[in-house]
Amino acid sequence: MHPVFKLKNQVKHYAWGSPDWIPELLGEKNPDKKPYAELWMGVHRDGQSQTEYNGEKISLAELIEQDAALYLGKVSAGAALPFLFKMLAADKPLSIQAHPSLEQARAGFERENSAGVPLDAPERNYKDANHKPEIICALTPFKAMAGFREINEIRVLFDAFGMESLSCVKAALDSGLEAFLQALFALSPEIRRRVSDHAATQMRRLIESHPQYREVWETTASFAKQYPSDPAALSPLYLNLVFLEKGDAMFLPAGVLHAYIRGLGVELMANSDNVLRGGLTPKCIDLRELFHILTFSAFKPEILHPNPSKYPVKCKEFSLSVMCDQGVWVEDGPAILVVTQGEVGVVSVDEKNNENSETRLKQGESAFIAAGNAGKLSLSGNFVLYIAAIGYI
Repeated sequence: MHPVFKLKNQVKHYAWGSPDWIPELLGEKNPDKKPYAELWMGVHRDGQSQTEYNGEKISLAELIEQDAALYLGKVSAGAALPFLFKMLAADKPLSIQAHPSLEQARAGFERENSAGVPLDAPERNYKDANHKPEIICALTPFKAMAGFREINEIRVLFDAFGMESLSCVKAALDSGLEAFLQALFALSPEIRRRVSDHAATQMRRLIESHPQYREVWETTASFAKQYPSDPAALSPLYLNLVFLEKGDAMFLPAGVLHAYIRGLGVELMANSDNVLRGGLTPKCIDLRELFHILTFSAFKPEILHPNPSKYPVKCKEFSLSVMCDQGVWVEDGPAILVVTQGEVGVVSVDEKNNENSETRLKQGESAFIAAGNAGKLSLSGNFVLYIAAIGYI
Protein backbone atom coordinates (compact mmCIF):
# COMPACT_ATOMS: atom_id res chain seq x y z
CA MET A 1 0.00 0.00 0.00
CA HIS A 2 1.22 3.55 -0.81
CA PRO A 3 0.88 5.84 2.23
CA VAL A 4 -0.56 9.26 1.24
CA PHE A 5 0.41 12.46 3.08
CA LYS A 6 -1.30 15.80 2.44
CA LEU A 7 1.14 18.66 2.00
CA LYS A 8 1.25 22.29 3.06
CA ASN A 9 3.56 24.13 0.71
CA GLN A 10 5.57 27.33 0.73
CA VAL A 11 4.69 30.23 -1.60
CA LYS A 12 7.44 32.39 -3.10
CA HIS A 13 6.40 36.03 -3.51
CA TYR A 14 8.80 37.16 -6.22
CA ALA A 15 8.08 40.47 -7.94
CA TRP A 16 7.26 38.85 -11.31
CA GLY A 17 4.48 36.70 -9.83
CA SER A 18 0.77 37.03 -10.51
CA PRO A 19 -1.50 38.29 -7.72
CA ASP A 20 -4.35 36.14 -9.02
CA TRP A 21 -3.51 32.75 -10.50
CA ILE A 22 -2.07 30.82 -7.54
CA PRO A 23 -4.47 32.37 -4.96
CA GLU A 24 -7.40 31.40 -7.22
CA LEU A 25 -6.02 27.87 -7.52
CA LEU A 26 -5.64 27.63 -3.74
CA GLY A 27 -9.01 29.24 -3.04
CA GLU A 28 -7.31 32.02 -1.09
CA LYS A 29 -8.10 35.72 -1.00
CA ASN A 30 -5.34 38.20 -1.82
CA PRO A 31 -6.77 41.65 -1.07
CA ASP A 32 -3.33 43.28 -0.99
CA LYS A 33 -2.55 41.91 -4.48
CA LYS A 34 0.72 40.42 -3.28
CA PRO A 35 2.56 38.62 -6.12
CA TYR A 36 2.33 34.82 -5.85
CA ALA A 37 5.16 33.60 -8.09
CA GLU A 38 5.80 29.96 -7.16
CA LEU A 39 4.43 27.22 -4.91
CA TRP A 40 7.17 24.74 -3.99
CA MET A 41 6.37 21.06 -3.38
CA GLY A 42 9.32 19.01 -2.22
CA VAL A 43 12.28 18.90 0.15
CA HIS A 44 14.62 21.65 -1.11
CA ARG A 45 15.97 23.49 1.91
CA ASP A 46 14.79 26.86 0.56
CA GLY A 47 11.14 25.81 0.49
CA GLN A 48 10.32 22.54 2.26
CA SER A 49 6.80 21.13 2.21
CA GLN A 50 5.15 20.29 5.54
CA THR A 51 2.88 17.37 6.42
CA GLU A 52 1.51 15.54 9.48
CA TYR A 53 2.74 12.29 11.00
CA ASN A 54 1.12 10.73 14.07
CA GLY A 55 -0.77 13.98 14.68
CA GLU A 56 2.33 16.18 14.64
CA LYS A 57 3.53 18.66 12.01
CA ILE A 58 6.74 17.62 10.32
CA SER A 59 8.64 18.59 7.19
CA LEU A 60 8.52 16.22 4.25
CA ALA A 61 12.30 15.91 4.46
CA GLU A 62 12.10 14.84 8.12
CA LEU A 63 9.37 12.32 7.30
CA ILE A 64 11.49 10.74 4.58
CA GLU A 65 14.60 10.66 6.79
CA GLN A 66 12.72 8.51 9.32
CA ASP A 67 12.53 5.61 6.87
CA ALA A 68 14.01 6.36 3.44
CA ALA A 69 13.58 2.76 2.30
CA LEU A 70 9.84 2.89 2.98
CA TYR A 71 9.14 6.34 1.57
CA LEU A 72 11.58 6.41 -1.35
CA GLY A 73 11.80 2.75 -2.26
CA LYS A 74 14.36 2.04 -4.96
CA VAL A 75 15.87 5.55 -4.78
CA SER A 76 16.45 5.39 -1.01
CA ALA A 77 20.24 5.25 -1.39
CA GLY A 78 20.31 9.03 -1.77
CA ALA A 79 17.89 9.46 1.15
CA ALA A 80 16.31 12.50 -0.50
CA LEU A 81 13.51 13.17 -2.96
CA PRO A 82 15.35 13.81 -6.25
CA PHE A 83 12.87 16.27 -7.77
CA LEU A 84 11.27 19.63 -6.97
CA PHE A 85 7.69 20.28 -8.12
CA LYS A 86 6.27 23.79 -8.51
CA MET A 87 3.31 25.84 -9.54
CA LEU A 88 4.66 28.84 -11.47
CA ALA A 89 2.66 32.01 -12.18
CA ALA A 90 4.51 34.55 -14.33
CA ASP A 91 2.67 37.85 -14.69
CA LYS A 92 5.90 39.53 -15.81
CA PRO A 93 8.97 38.08 -17.53
CA LEU A 94 11.41 36.06 -15.47
CA SER A 95 15.12 36.69 -15.98
CA ILE A 96 16.83 35.19 -19.00
CA GLN A 97 18.68 32.25 -17.49
CA ALA A 98 20.31 28.86 -17.89
CA HIS A 99 21.12 26.00 -15.55
CA PRO A 100 24.37 24.05 -15.12
CA SER A 101 25.09 20.40 -15.79
CA LEU A 102 25.59 18.11 -12.81
CA GLU A 103 29.38 18.29 -13.15
CA GLN A 104 29.31 22.09 -13.43
CA ALA A 105 26.97 22.42 -10.43
CA ARG A 106 29.15 20.25 -8.21
CA ALA A 107 32.30 22.14 -9.15
CA GLY A 108 30.65 25.56 -8.81
CA PHE A 109 29.07 24.75 -5.44
CA GLU A 110 32.38 23.54 -4.03
CA ARG A 111 34.25 26.52 -5.48
CA GLU A 112 31.88 29.07 -3.90
CA ASN A 113 31.87 27.19 -0.60
CA SER A 114 35.67 27.21 -0.55
CA ALA A 115 35.63 30.95 -1.29
CA GLY A 116 33.33 31.50 1.69
CA VAL A 117 30.44 32.94 -0.33
CA PRO A 118 27.32 32.78 1.90
CA LEU A 119 24.44 30.71 0.51
CA ASP A 120 22.14 33.73 0.67
CA ALA A 121 24.62 36.16 -0.90
CA PRO A 122 23.17 37.96 -3.95
CA GLU A 123 26.30 37.14 -5.96
CA ARG A 124 26.00 33.41 -5.19
CA ASN A 125 25.50 31.35 -8.38
CA TYR A 126 25.29 27.84 -6.96
CA LYS A 127 22.82 27.25 -4.12
CA ASP A 128 23.36 23.48 -4.18
CA ALA A 129 25.44 20.81 -5.91
CA ASN A 130 22.73 19.57 -8.27
CA HIS A 131 21.82 20.19 -11.88
CA LYS A 132 18.40 21.50 -12.88
CA PRO A 133 16.89 19.97 -16.00
CA GLU A 134 13.24 21.02 -16.04
CA ILE A 135 9.88 20.65 -17.75
CA ILE A 136 7.17 23.32 -17.81
CA CYS A 137 3.55 22.37 -18.58
CA ALA A 138 1.01 25.11 -19.34
CA LEU A 139 -2.19 25.46 -17.33
CA THR A 140 -3.07 28.65 -19.25
CA PRO A 141 -1.72 29.94 -22.56
CA PHE A 142 1.98 30.30 -21.79
CA LYS A 143 4.61 32.43 -23.51
CA ALA A 144 8.34 31.76 -23.20
CA MET A 145 11.68 32.00 -24.94
CA ALA A 146 14.00 29.01 -25.21
CA GLY A 147 17.15 28.18 -27.11
CA PHE A 148 19.20 30.06 -29.67
CA ARG A 149 17.71 30.57 -33.11
CA GLU A 150 19.66 29.44 -36.17
CA ILE A 151 22.40 31.94 -37.01
CA ASN A 152 20.87 32.77 -40.42
CA GLU A 153 17.54 33.54 -38.75
CA ILE A 154 19.23 35.79 -36.18
CA ARG A 155 20.97 37.66 -38.99
CA VAL A 156 17.67 38.21 -40.83
CA LEU A 157 15.98 39.56 -37.68
CA PHE A 158 18.84 41.95 -36.87
CA ASP A 159 18.83 43.19 -40.46
CA ALA A 160 15.09 43.86 -40.19
CA PHE A 161 15.53 45.59 -36.82
CA GLY A 162 18.03 47.99 -38.35
CA MET A 163 20.45 50.32 -36.49
CA GLU A 164 23.93 50.76 -37.91
CA SER A 165 25.36 50.74 -34.38
CA LEU A 166 24.54 47.03 -34.16
CA SER A 167 26.75 46.17 -37.15
CA CYS A 168 29.52 44.87 -34.89
CA VAL A 169 27.07 42.49 -33.22
CA LYS A 170 25.82 41.19 -36.57
CA ALA A 171 29.38 40.79 -37.84
CA ALA A 172 30.23 38.68 -34.78
CA LEU A 173 27.70 36.10 -35.97
CA ASP A 174 30.29 35.03 -38.54
CA SER A 175 32.36 33.70 -35.63
CA GLY A 176 29.47 31.88 -33.95
CA LEU A 177 26.91 32.35 -31.20
CA GLU A 178 29.40 32.84 -28.36
CA ALA A 179 31.17 35.68 -30.17
CA PHE A 180 27.78 37.17 -31.06
CA LEU A 181 26.59 37.17 -27.44
CA GLN A 182 29.90 38.60 -26.22
CA ALA A 183 29.60 41.45 -28.73
CA LEU A 184 26.02 42.14 -27.66
CA PHE A 185 26.92 42.41 -23.97
CA ALA A 186 29.98 44.53 -24.82
CA LEU A 187 27.84 47.35 -26.26
CA SER A 188 28.47 50.71 -24.63
CA PRO A 189 25.84 52.19 -22.29
CA GLU A 190 25.04 54.84 -24.91
CA ILE A 191 24.36 52.28 -27.65
CA ARG A 192 22.34 50.16 -25.24
CA ARG A 193 20.13 53.14 -24.47
CA ARG A 194 19.65 53.92 -28.16
CA VAL A 195 18.80 50.28 -28.91
CA SER A 196 16.13 50.29 -26.19
CA ASP A 197 14.70 53.58 -27.48
CA HIS A 198 14.63 52.19 -31.02
CA ALA A 199 12.84 49.01 -29.92
CA ALA A 200 10.26 50.91 -27.89
CA THR A 201 9.54 53.78 -30.31
CA GLN A 202 9.86 52.01 -33.66
CA MET A 203 7.64 49.00 -32.91
CA ARG A 204 4.74 50.18 -35.08
CA ARG A 205 7.02 50.89 -38.03
CA LEU A 206 8.76 47.53 -37.63
CA ILE A 207 5.39 45.73 -37.60
CA GLU A 208 4.29 47.57 -40.73
CA SER A 209 7.51 46.82 -42.60
CA HIS A 210 7.97 43.23 -41.35
CA PRO A 211 4.55 42.01 -40.13
CA GLN A 212 5.68 38.37 -40.12
CA TYR A 213 7.80 39.20 -37.06
CA ARG A 214 5.05 40.96 -35.13
CA GLU A 215 5.49 38.87 -31.96
CA VAL A 216 9.24 39.52 -32.03
CA TRP A 217 8.81 43.29 -32.27
CA GLU A 218 6.08 43.47 -29.64
CA THR A 219 8.04 41.33 -27.17
CA THR A 220 11.25 43.27 -27.77
CA ALA A 221 9.45 46.60 -27.26
CA SER A 222 7.92 45.33 -24.02
CA PHE A 223 11.33 44.22 -22.71
CA ALA A 224 12.92 47.55 -23.71
CA LYS A 225 10.30 49.49 -21.76
CA GLN A 226 10.66 47.31 -18.66
CA TYR A 227 14.47 47.06 -18.77
CA PRO A 228 15.84 50.07 -20.66
CA SER A 229 19.53 49.83 -21.60
CA ASP A 230 19.55 46.06 -21.04
CA PRO A 231 21.01 44.35 -24.15
CA ALA A 232 18.86 41.34 -23.30
CA ALA A 233 15.88 43.39 -24.50
CA LEU A 234 16.93 42.12 -27.93
CA SER A 235 16.64 38.49 -26.81
CA PRO A 236 13.53 37.78 -28.94
CA LEU A 237 15.78 38.35 -31.97
CA TYR A 238 18.17 35.56 -30.98
CA LEU A 239 16.05 33.23 -28.80
CA ASN A 240 13.06 31.22 -30.02
CA LEU A 241 9.66 32.48 -28.94
CA VAL A 242 7.60 29.54 -27.68
CA PHE A 243 3.82 29.50 -27.22
CA LEU A 244 2.28 26.70 -25.18
CA GLU A 245 -1.43 26.00 -25.12
CA LYS A 246 -3.06 24.46 -22.06
CA GLY A 247 -1.62 20.97 -21.60
CA ASP A 248 1.44 21.60 -23.79
CA ALA A 249 4.88 21.20 -22.24
CA MET A 250 8.54 21.72 -23.06
CA PHE A 251 11.70 20.23 -21.60
CA LEU A 252 14.85 22.29 -21.00
CA PRO A 253 18.19 20.50 -20.51
CA ALA A 254 21.32 22.07 -19.03
CA GLY A 255 22.95 24.98 -20.82
CA VAL A 256 19.87 26.24 -22.68
CA LEU A 257 19.23 29.98 -22.42
CA HIS A 258 15.54 30.63 -21.72
CA ALA A 259 12.97 32.84 -20.01
CA TYR A 260 9.33 32.40 -19.03
CA ILE A 261 7.39 35.48 -20.08
CA ARG A 262 3.78 35.03 -19.04
CA GLY A 263 1.43 32.26 -17.95
CA LEU A 264 0.53 29.71 -15.28
CA GLY A 265 2.06 26.27 -15.33
CA VAL A 266 3.34 23.29 -13.40
CA GLU A 267 7.13 23.09 -13.38
CA LEU A 268 9.14 20.01 -12.50
CA MET A 269 12.91 19.81 -12.13
CA ALA A 270 15.74 18.05 -10.40
CA ASN A 271 15.93 19.14 -6.76
CA SER A 272 17.94 22.31 -7.35
CA ASP A 273 17.72 26.10 -7.36
CA ASN A 274 20.85 26.85 -9.40
CA VAL A 275 20.29 29.76 -11.79
CA LEU A 276 22.78 31.68 -13.96
CA ARG A 277 21.15 34.87 -15.26
CA GLY A 278 21.70 36.78 -18.49
CA GLY A 279 19.37 39.77 -18.36
CA LEU A 280 15.87 41.14 -17.73
CA THR A 281 16.52 41.26 -14.00
CA PRO A 282 17.85 43.59 -11.29
CA LYS A 283 19.56 40.58 -9.70
CA CYS A 284 23.25 39.73 -10.01
CA ILE A 285 24.42 38.71 -13.49
CA ASP A 286 27.71 36.79 -13.73
CA LEU A 287 28.40 36.75 -17.47
CA ARG A 288 31.66 34.86 -17.12
CA GLU A 289 30.00 31.97 -15.31
CA LEU A 290 26.94 32.10 -17.59
CA PHE A 291 29.16 31.77 -20.67
CA HIS A 292 30.95 28.88 -18.98
CA ILE A 293 27.77 26.80 -18.70
CA LEU A 294 25.93 27.82 -21.90
CA THR A 295 25.56 25.53 -24.88
CA PHE A 296 26.32 27.74 -27.89
CA SER A 297 24.33 25.96 -30.57
CA ALA A 298 20.85 26.38 -32.03
CA PHE A 299 18.14 24.63 -30.03
CA LYS A 300 14.40 24.75 -30.53
CA PRO A 301 12.44 22.85 -27.85
CA GLU A 302 9.88 20.30 -28.93
CA ILE A 303 6.28 20.88 -27.85
CA LEU A 304 5.39 17.83 -25.75
CA HIS A 305 2.02 16.14 -25.23
CA PRO A 306 1.15 13.30 -22.82
CA ASN A 307 1.32 9.80 -24.29
CA PRO A 308 -1.10 8.55 -23.08
CA SER A 309 -0.79 10.30 -19.69
CA LYS A 310 2.98 10.72 -19.28
CA TYR A 311 5.02 13.44 -20.98
CA PRO A 312 7.82 11.85 -23.04
CA VAL A 313 10.92 13.07 -21.20
CA LYS A 314 13.96 10.92 -20.45
CA CYS A 315 15.32 12.20 -17.16
CA LYS A 316 16.37 10.00 -14.26
CA GLU A 317 15.23 12.41 -11.52
CA PHE A 318 11.63 12.92 -12.61
CA SER A 319 8.68 12.16 -14.86
CA LEU A 320 5.47 14.17 -15.30
CA SER A 321 2.00 12.73 -15.86
CA VAL A 322 -1.49 14.20 -16.11
CA MET A 323 -4.71 12.37 -15.20
CA CYS A 324 -8.35 13.39 -15.59
CA ASP A 325 -11.60 12.21 -13.95
CA GLN A 326 -10.59 8.64 -13.19
CA GLY A 327 -7.69 6.25 -13.43
CA VAL A 328 -5.27 3.95 -11.67
CA TRP A 329 -1.67 4.84 -10.83
CA VAL A 330 0.50 1.77 -10.44
CA GLU A 331 4.07 3.10 -10.39
CA ASP A 332 6.24 2.35 -7.39
CA GLY A 333 6.54 5.96 -6.20
CA PRO A 334 7.63 8.11 -4.61
CA ALA A 335 5.50 10.87 -6.11
CA ILE A 336 3.82 14.20 -5.48
CA LEU A 337 0.44 14.96 -6.99
CA VAL A 338 -1.32 18.31 -7.21
CA VAL A 339 -4.96 18.89 -8.17
CA THR A 340 -5.38 21.75 -10.64
CA GLN A 341 -9.10 21.35 -11.22
CA GLY A 342 -12.02 19.70 -9.38
CA GLU A 343 -11.73 17.19 -6.55
CA VAL A 344 -10.28 13.68 -6.38
CA GLY A 345 -10.55 10.70 -4.09
CA VAL A 346 -7.15 8.97 -3.81
CA VAL A 347 -7.65 5.38 -2.70
CA SER A 348 -4.55 3.41 -1.76
CA VAL A 349 -5.33 -0.24 -2.54
CA ASP A 350 -3.52 -3.16 -0.97
CA GLU A 351 -4.99 -6.16 -2.81
CA LYS A 352 -2.81 -8.65 -0.96
CA ASN A 353 -4.22 -7.72 2.45
CA ASN A 354 -7.58 -6.50 1.12
CA GLU A 355 -7.11 -3.03 2.64
CA ASN A 356 -8.11 0.39 1.28
CA SER A 357 -7.39 3.92 2.51
CA GLU A 358 -8.90 7.06 0.94
CA THR A 359 -7.60 10.64 0.94
CA ARG A 360 -9.72 13.49 -0.48
CA LEU A 361 -8.00 16.36 -2.27
CA LYS A 362 -9.62 19.45 -3.76
CA GLN A 363 -8.32 21.98 -6.26
CA GLY A 364 -4.97 23.42 -5.19
CA GLU A 365 -4.22 20.64 -2.70
CA SER A 366 -1.28 18.29 -3.04
CA ALA A 367 -0.01 15.08 -1.49
CA PHE A 368 3.14 13.02 -1.19
CA ILE A 369 2.76 9.41 -2.27
CA ALA A 370 5.22 7.11 -0.55
CA ALA A 371 6.80 4.28 -2.50
CA GLY A 372 5.26 1.55 -0.35
CA ASN A 373 5.84 -2.13 -0.96
CA ALA A 374 2.79 -3.19 -2.95
CA GLY A 375 -0.58 -2.02 -4.20
CA LYS A 376 -1.87 0.76 -6.43
CA LEU A 377 -3.70 4.10 -6.30
CA SER A 378 -7.25 4.41 -7.58
CA LEU A 379 -8.30 7.95 -8.54
CA SER A 380 -11.94 8.96 -8.86
CA GLY A 381 -13.97 12.17 -9.21
CA ASN A 382 -14.15 15.10 -11.59
CA PHE A 383 -10.59 16.41 -11.62
CA VAL A 384 -7.39 17.24 -13.42
CA LEU A 385 -4.19 16.47 -11.55
CA TYR A 386 -0.49 16.30 -12.28
CA ILE A 387 1.85 13.69 -10.84
CA ALA A 388 5.58 14.19 -10.37
CA ALA A 389 7.34 10.86 -9.99
CA ILE A 390 10.77 9.28 -10.43
CA GLY A 391 12.06 9.11 -14.00
CA TYR A 392 14.53 6.75 -15.60
CA ILE A 393 16.82 5.19 -13.00
